[in-house]
Amino acid sequence: MASEATPTLVEGHIATGDKGLKANALGFMSNLVIGIASTAPAYSLAATLGFITVLNGVGVKAPAVLIVSFVPILLVAIGYRWLNKADPDAGTTFAWTTRAFGPWIGWINGWAIFVADVIVMASLSVIASQYTYLLFNWDHGATSTFWIIVGSVVWIAIMTWICYRGIELSAETQIFLLSAEIAILTAFTITALIKVYNGNALPGSLHVSWSWFNPFDMSFNSLILGVLLGIFIYWGWDSGVSVNEESRDSAEGPGKAAVLSTILLVLIYVSVSTAAIAYAGTKFLSANSADVLNPLGKSVFGSPWDKLLIIAVLTSAAASTQTTILPTARTTLSMAKWGAIPKVFGNIHPRYLTPTVSTLGMGALSAVWTAVLIGFNSNQNVLNDSITALGFAVCFYYGFTGLACGWYFRKELFKSARGFVLAGVLPVLGGVMMAFIFVKAWIVESDPNYNYSHALFGIQVPIVIGIGSLLLGIPFMLACAAKLRPYFRRKTEVAPPGLLP
Repeated sequence: MASEATPTLVEGHIATGDKGLKANALGFMSNLVIGIASTAPAYSLAATLGFITVLNGVGVKAPAVLIVSFVPILLVAIGYRWLNKADPDAGTTFAWTTRAFGPWIGWINGWAIFVADVIVMASLSVIASQYTYLLFNWDHGATSTFWIIVGSVVWIAIMTWICYRGIELSAETQIFLLSAEIAILTAFTITALIKVYNGNALPGSLHVSWSWFNPFDMSFNSLILGVLLGIFIYWGWDSGVSVNEESRDSAEGPGKAAVLSTILLVLIYVSVSTAAIAYAGTKFLSANSADVLNPLGKSVFGSPWDKLLIIAVLTSAAASTQTTILPTARTTLSMAKWGAIPKVFGNIHPRYLTPTVSTLGMGALSAVWTAVLIGFNSNQNVLNDSITALGFAVCFYYGFTGLACGWYFRKELFKSARGFVLAGVLPVLGGVMMAFIFVKAWIVESDPNYNYSHALFGIQVPIVIGIGSLLLGIPFMLACAAKLRPYFRRKTEVAPPGLLP
């Protein structure tokens, strides 16, 4: 792996890219770490694994579901890799879909990234808040609406400050947090499996079977329901690409890191989920579906080492809180520099070379969203439904990215079989799969039995939040179109020649 890059000095000044961000500040390792940390592996497993196992027809085959969920993610990541090679823009999907499909599609994809990141900040900061209290055995704080809000806002403020102070500090923080998280998950996996085969696991423990990894040994409907949850587990790896303009070898490194991060994630998820199922069985995981790692940690490690998994989830949520602010600020920065939204969002700090209004605005909006969501829904049903709702925005912009890759490179695809497959067939297939998952999610989440909250005006809450947040972007887009006409008059483009193998 490449070592971390040193910022380039040009005539006594730190070099910057065309948007004012610090050039050559990050190396390949930072791209990879940011990509993995953004998915919050420990938090994602704690919050989702139990719900996957409880699905009818899934159970012990949760690892198979996670493997299948990885497929469309990998295909879209390949699209990111080639689009980043053609255009290493911090706006990623916004910039690429603007070039491929025009300004209107590009704008709404930038909006999709923005709303997805804002929505998830509530869940991440709440988990960081609650686990901070649990770490210090303050159970009252972990269940008090007031103190959960206070802790959430404090965590958002801390991570916003880190993002504001510079990309190197952000990367160094991520390396520390992710290292602790991965080390603890590895220790959990090894310890749990050793106890399984030593006969010291929980009642209901199982020996690992190859059938757990076979997706063809379950019904298609059960598999798709599991994949709907699995997509959320993987979402976030693209944050490592959003810092491309601050990275060394910006056209190559971030894209390669995106692909590698998805591969490492599937290894992490399959390993930990296998160990959890083997150690405790699916009934235990289903009974503790809201958080499987905390109760597992008490049994696998015992006191006081059970705090390790609390630390893992805490660092996971905290890291992802930070790496959710990073890509959002850079998306809105890019949109401002392209002239798609007011130019104030393109302001850069003269010393730290980070987006100012975009970073602070994202932090402030996230704090308000979290406080309102928890304050008016203390039982957190709407919060839980908001996580389900994320799938709509995620599938939307991931899907368009895959399709944009094939269309943007359309004049180059038939020059080589390898290029046709890598930049055409695979990303487009990933985009089509995301579109299918989007439609399937709409059908599934229209069922009131699948959700936590009561319907609003006859519409299920995940659809209200997920589809509603996307539709909310339309009036904002029209307002921007009325004032920022040059951007909305842009023509579509094709990829320059010579980029594909």
